[in-house]
Amino acid sequence: MIPMGEESRDVIMSHIRRDILNSTLSKGTRFDGRAFDEYRKIEVQRGVLDSAEGSALASIGETKVLVSSKFDIVKPFSDRPKEGVLVTNGELLPLASPLFEPGPPDENSIELARVVDRAIRSAECIDLESFYVEEDKVLGIYLDVYVLNYAGNYTDTATLAATAALLDTKRPKVEGGKIIRREYVGPLNPTSLPISTTMIKVGDTWLVDPTREEERVKETALTIATTGKHVCAVQKGKGSLTKEEFLTAIDIAFKRGNDIREILKG
Repeated sequence: MIPMGEESRDVIMSHIRRDILNSTLSKGTRFDGRAFDEYRKIEVQRGVLDSAEGSALASIGETKVLVSSKFDIVKPFSDRPKEGVLVTNGELLPLASPLFEPGPPDENSIELARVVDRAIRSAECIDLESFYVEEDKVLGIYLDVYVLNYAGNYTDTATLAATAALLDTKRPKVEGGKIIRREYVGPLNPTSLPISTTMIKVGDTWLVDPTREEERVKETALTIATTGKHVCAVQKGKGSLTKEEFLTAIDIAFKRGNDIREILKG
């Protein structure tokens, strides 16, 4: 008998998982009993790090993401000399999942940072023009995103943690072109709250807030970030969807996004 390779086993197991999940979905339910458009339990804690200008720990189900914000004096981009700088970094920590490996950020970490960054930047929730200090000097705000535990859908958890961290962020005092550490002039006060909603397609069914097991059999994935007024970012994975599916997904993203914004305001 020819031994089966690891790749072949993964393909077979993927088909088995998909068949089992499709059978469950055909009965109108998911493995954990949620409705197709329902999130797992959501929790948010702000101010979890004393060493940062702002921080938040967000949980969606068992998925946990920590985000911290820090300011520094930086040189502005040449095409925006009087505008501050936003930099978002993402890291999938090895302790979060056996799937994450140690070393420099991989393509998944980079993609996560880009999605979170795009949602915040396009929401225009931070007045970067107010970050101007003097010629060739502006404030730069750095958001560091750490996935601490992965049980599915770290993207929405990260966006939620990042927005909560911005709500917790305090603007540092600046004198003589330098930041006076541990002295602040007030809260950052983001003008809107970007929230992302991730959905995956399994067969003919779309599932909001997929678990890790559901993600493993997805045919396509779609993340839509919204404010209370507009779509501020879209990220689609491999696969296809119809115009009707996309418009329905936008409606769901606004509804679920508004639900999560109420949690942040509470």
